[in-house]
Amino acid sequence: MPALVPTEYTARVVWLGFQPVPVEKLVITSQPVSEMPLSFAGFEGEVHAGETRPSCSRVLKQYPRNTVIRNVRQLCVVSAEEMAEVAATMGLAAMDYAWVGASLVLEGITDLTHLPPSSRLQGPDGVTLVVDMENLPCQEPAVTIEKALPGQGKGFKRAAEGKRGVTAWVEREGVLRLGDVVRLHVPAQKPWAGRNNATEK
Repeated sequence: MPALVPTEYTARVVWLGFQPVPVEKLVITSQPVSEMPLSFAGFEGEVHAGETRPSCSRVLKQYPRNTVIRNVRQLCVVSAEEMAEVAATMGLAAMDYAWVGASLVLEGITDLTHLPPSSRLQGPDGVTLVVDMENLPCQEPAVTIEKALPGQGKGFKRAAEGKRGVTAWVEREGVLRLGDVVRLHVPAQKPWAGRNNATEK
């Protein structure tokens, strides 16, 4: 029995971009591109690329900071629909995807931020991304938005809760291009029964 199930859900690539340098003074400086060649290390030139990475605050419950771990956050995938909702909540006409450090913006998958971990997004040439988990709102987009639109950035974290997208890594190499359609594949398993009873130790 296949461990992953292709679904009828597809999404169109409406934006591609990368962060070329580490965040400077908390400000994101993402740059748009029209195509994105992806290797097992992610996108060459992206600050989050690499097959391994030093651990950060997201996994302090598991490892001391700067422990070398597998890099499962090579890319930041966000939903055009969810970003539109975030912008509306903040009173903005639109969200500049570069402000949130997006690698890949997809249009067409409902509730993208809560895709099951280990789902796959597969492109036309077979390039495949594995969803790691929800990308929790952080301070850098807020500071970036505040710099671009004074007085607006402080509302980002609250507005983006549950809508910030997911982190992902490359399982099969290939190229993503603007306008490409990717298909969603999900794990063939039921939700974990203990999920609602799990507590932090």
